[in-house]
Amino acid sequence: MEIKSRFDHFNINVTDLARSLDFYDKALGLKEVGRKEASDGSFVLVYLGDGQTPFRLELTWLRDHAATPYELGENESHLCMRVAGDYDAVREYHRAMGCVCFENKSMGLYFINDPDDYWIEVLPLK
Repeated sequence: MEIKSRFDHFNINVTDLARSLDFYDKALGLKEVGRKEASDGSFVLVYLGDGQTPFRLELTWLRDHAATPYELGENESHLCMRVAGDYDAVREYHRAMGCVCFENKSMGLYFINDPDDYWIEVLPLK
């Protein structure tokens, strides 16, 4: 059997939904494209899009876990975003935001971390 699939979304859990929405908008220009809320208020799912591709980042806020940071292990999985424009200026903008957490100048890349310490690789648009 040959299975054909396509990427749809990637999920991360967040402790403060408003703070995360603000971060992803300011740092990467991602905007809310959908939302689902539990009728009992136990969870909120917010889907963010880049306005260019169908891929979405799903932020999950869980009422019963909101006050406790998530255990991210060694944080080896990560999201990668490509940014348009002056790559060095974008890096300086992220540095001014205080979210650059790792740089590898020899490879020409850097990572930022979101408010819940998820790492996001940032590369120039090709």
